[in-house]
Amino acid sequence: MKKQDIYIILGAALLLSPFFIFDSVYTFYTDFNKEHGLITAFIKFAVLATFGEALGLRIRERVYNRKGFGLLPRAIVWGFLGITIKLAFVIFASGTPTFLEYMGLENAGSILKGDLTDYKVLVAFSISVAMNLIYAPVMMTLHKITDIHIINTGGKLSSLTKKIHFAEIFKNINWDVQWHFVFKKTIPFFWIPAHTITFLLPPDFQVLFAAILGIALGLILAFASLKK
Repeated sequence: MKKQDIYIILGAALLLSPFFIFDSVYTFYTDFNKEHGLITAFIKFAVLATFGEALGLRIRERVYNRKGFGLLPRAIVWGFLGITIKLAFVIFASGTPTFLEYMGLENAGSILKGDLTDYKVLVAFSISVAMNLIYAPVMMTLHKITDIHIINTGGKLSSLTKKIHFAEIFKNINWDVQWHFVFKKTIPFFWIPAHTITFLLPPDFQVLFAAILGIALGLILAFASLKK
């Protein structure tokens, strides 16, 4: 373990410890999250998902950042993606139960507020399937395009002000990895089960679990870029 790893561990401990030590800090966070969900979504994913990518770089190249990697512009992109993820949670958590009721499953819209039952698992699973099959591929592809753009433009903050050549980058994506690994493996075997658990949790715990998944998402997509 290098000094940089120790610093990262200590930094993470200092950042997280107030939430466990002081009830007022955790209460402030949960209240702020309820009142300003999009702002906290931006911050959460900007910090945690980017940290996941930095961890992936650490495992691959033994550093948390390097010239051209673009940690800061990646964080800003992740922040905006985090807002879309929050929107997807709200839309699919509301829309999917409505569709289930349309299909004949009574009280699907209120079942998530009750005790854990097979019916509740079915509703949570349905929400996760719908979100991950409809929204996730679009978000993951957009994230890949912005990643490539940031690298191609030198990884500087000014990368975000430069035109993104979507069509050119889209054609040059490694679709063997994007399809066979990111879509065909991570979505059914990780994201659908993980988000099923997310929608089974009480709202306060969903925030914490989503934060953990934010790190996992950064790691998975970072490792996907290493596959040939």
